[in-house]
Amino acid sequence: MLISGGTVIAPDAVYSPGWVDIRAGRIVGCGAGDPPREPDFSFPESTLAAGYVDIHTHGGGGSSFNDADSAFAATQIAATHRAHGTTTLMASLVTAPLDEFERTVAALAGLVEQGLLAGIHLEGPWLSPAHRGAHDEALLRTPDADSIDRIMRAGRGTVRMVTIAPELEGGLAAVRQIVGFGAVAAIGHTDADYEMTRQAIAAGATAGTHVFNTMRQIHHREPGPALALLEDPAVFAELIADGVHLHPAVVRLIVESPSRPVFVTDAMAAAGADEGEYKLGGLDVSVSDGQARLADGTIAGSVLTLSEAVRYAVHTAGVPVEVAVRAATQNPADMIGLADRGRLAPGNRADLIVLGAALQVTATMQAGVWVPSA
Repeated sequence: MLISGGTVIAPDAVYSPGWVDIRAGRIVGCGAGDPPREPDFSFPESTLAAGYVDIHTHGGGGSSFNDADSAFAATQIAATHRAHGTTTLMASLVTAPLDEFERTVAALAGLVEQGLLAGIHLEGPWLSPAHRGAHDEALLRTPDADSIDRIMRAGRGTVRMVTIAPELEGGLAAVRQIVGFGAVAAIGHTDADYEMTRQAIAAGATAGTHVFNTMRQIHHREPGPALALLEDPAVFAELIADGVHLHPAVVRLIVESPSRPVFVTDAMAAAGADEGEYKLGGLDVSVSDGQARLADGTIAGSVLTLSEAVRYAVHTAGVPVEVAVRAATQNPADMIGLADRGRLAPGNRADLIVLGAALQVTATMQAGVWVPSA
């Protein structure tokens, strides 16, 4: 299958026009100019890009990855986000009792092994009570080797990322333990200062979870974790570009920093569903006017899709299109070690989206097959 487009966002270049060649669900070629033969599909007024990769999503379509029926929930969530161009999805879990956490991780591991999900992200329980966000404070705990080992082994190698507050007792040892399991240690929900954050990076942490949100803020004498994360080119910096979590100037600041920007949704069950009353873990969440909040006003995730995040970043924050697209495709894939996703490059899975003039997703391909779009 040969597909041509008015613009093609390739890994290290932008082709105008360009083309993508696909065989047996894999990309076999991508180039600039006229296609080498008559294309099977032509989108002369549109942009072709890799399918979006969301590595921090709690739910969508009315379901949450913490739901008891994880298989139904995961299918529903994946379909909801796929309709908006997300072809690779990682399941994020909010803090729960350890036994429940272990059962959920084990169940989701099977869905990763089946290929429905790209991995599991543990957002908790090793978080700072001072920056808990929408996590139940009663369930937070300091990291210990036994509990980490227990949960990671339940995942059978599918846990790709763990958010941790490194200033907690045992935090730096936990960072090393998480990395030893082959997962990304991400600094987040943390009261760590600048120096502690640098120590955590030296111990192996390579990411920041939704930077600026639920962490100690920048002060001119106490720069905090965000500055330590953003100044390091080896660090991936998650950001939620929805107009609620960050000012557009802060979106630009993160994108233009030495770190590698990664757009995430942090979406909860209401993404792609009606507004109203929901649960995030065991906490009650009210969704109205496009915002998800606890009763005390705390932001509780988002109702975002990556398609919306890219449009917001470009149209409101002034981020260049190709930079925004790469922050939603190749950077998140690189962050969690997905070598065959996030790029229109030979050998990669044929995940592709077609973007209209306003960056709306007008068509989505996953593994070489066109799938319904919203």
